[in-house]
Amino acid sequence: MTRRILLVNGPNLNLLGVREPDVYGTATLADVERLTADAAAEEGFELGAVQSNHEGVLIDAIHAARTECVGIVINPGGLTHTSVALRDALTGVSLPFAEVHISDVYAREEFRHHSYLHDVAAVRVIGRGIDGYADAVRQLAALIP
Repeated sequence: MTRRILLVNGPNLNLLGVREPDVYGTATLADVERLTADAAAEEGFELGAVQSNHEGVLIDAIHAARTECVGIVINPGGLTHTSVALRDALTGVSLPFAEVHISDVYAREEFRHHSYLHDVAAVRVIGRGIDGYADAVRQLAALIP
């Protein structure tokens, strides 16, 4: 199997660089994908990337990763706090995954403090800006034989 990691970005992350720059910074989704691909390459992995504002598209990509990838880095955006289906997809494919959040969700609104993924994620990186994606790749890579 190719040593490939899937990068999954959920709803509204296509607006990075425009949406609430005081919270999310000015880097774009393209910047995130480039940074994450570079970190993956440094660890000996290829990177595939998907972003969608539609939960089903993300779930389909996660299902496809089951046979194409050895791990997943995911920023589920607002689905973090609402999606049992996304959790079920991630646990169903039996791949180690890293949950990433650009902002410190625990310093924000109360509803953002709950994650449906936190107890099943192999790695969690929260509040490190886009550098958190590279951190997540490095930590995930250390878990993959």
